Amino acid sequence: MDKRFCIFDMDGTLVDSMRYWKRLGRDYLGARGIRPEEALLRAMESMTMLEGAACFMDAFGIPGPPQRIVDEMEAIMDVRYRKDVDLKPGAKEYLERLRGRGCRLCVATATAEPLSRACLSRLGVDGLFDFILSCETLGVSKEHPDVYLSAARRLGAQPAETAVFEDALYAARTARDAGFYTVAVSEPAYASDWPALSALADETLLDWRSAV
Repeated sequence: MDKRFCIFDMDGTLVDSMRYWKRLGRDYLGARGIRPEEALLRAMESMTMLEGAACFMDAFGIPGPPQRIVDEMEAIMDVRYRKDVDLKPGAKEYLERLRGRGCRLCVATATAEPLSRACLSRLGVDGLFDFILSCETLGVSKEHPDVYLSAARRLGAQPAETAVFEDALYAARTARDAGFYTVAVSEPAYASDWPALSALADETLLDWRSAV
């Protein structure tokens, strides 16, 4: 595929942030003396932040409203994005090559847009994207194709001519089922899902430094 139109996930795909996200819910609840079951944390991985906050309210009686909980968790991640999170090796060079060929690129992420922009700006790659689109803005997670379809429309492309780069199995499956060309990106946090992810994807990517 020529990849004239590309939609990139951010966390775990372009930036090495999944270890912080994996700990966020556990750390947030732990600070309140709550020890959640792993199954619950796993189920929350495909939720938006607001959905996860509502889950915390229902499961543990944490006072709402949900947006307050979201704000508190995003404040934790804001520090990480502004100080600790790095690009995956080779990602910037790959994006620059695509832009050099005249490709149109965007980010479609479950992370709130202000956090995403702060992260990508600090890393010096925000200018390589036409826009950043967040599931939080649309109000639906990547269990639904809305963020990909909206991004494709803004790129001026059809799903079949648009490549979606994802590290999460559920998100890649959503994109594939919506008719997008899917590129599976290896992420250690999802190592157990790699066999299934690589099997459903049109293309696999183990390391950005070897991407063409």
